[in-house]
Amino acid sequence: MKKVVVLAVLVLLLAAQQVYAADPVKIGVVDLIKALNESDSGKKAKTDLEILIKTKQTSIDEKGKEIEKLRNDLEKQASVLSSDARKSREEELEKLIREYQRIVTDSQNDVKKKESEFTADILKDLRAIIEKMGQEGSYTMIIENAEGIILFSRPEQNLTESLIKRYNESKSKAKSGKK
Repeated sequence: MKKVVVLAVLVLLLAAQQVYAADPVKIGVVDLIKALNESDSGKKAKTDLEILIKTKQTSIDEKGKEIEKLRNDLEKQASVLSSDARKSREEELEKLIREYQRIVTDSQNDVKKKESEFTADILKDLRAIIEKMGQEGSYTMIIENAEGIILFSRPEQNLTESLIKRYNESKSKAKSGKK
């Protein structure tokens, strides 16, 4: 029994010695959502999406007004129209409503697709910069603070502002290199 206790203590001492001899653990934290929203490209993407949404909304509103006008005309003329004419107008109204619903669905899908494209491109670039920052800063790991999951980290461990700055610089260099 004494040999087992001595052996266990020896193993613990060797393990502790290896822990102290190893490189220190260095962990960084980034908020990708903040970097995405506050980077120059993220702000431009947001503006572009707002313009796209306004354009789509204008088209939807025009179709809605057309439906409302036809509906009002049908209600006003319902008593004087023949049953065939009334049926024809109702079918036309139903067709317009289906077109309206299709336009709304297509517009929503277009906006989601564009948003995904913008986000994917920016996130790809951000991840490449994070990897470079991790290597240059000798970080053991860099973790994402998604939705406030990390309850505490020292401010110097948060690399988000540095990430945004480096991302913006890389994009401005790329633009000036293309000109």
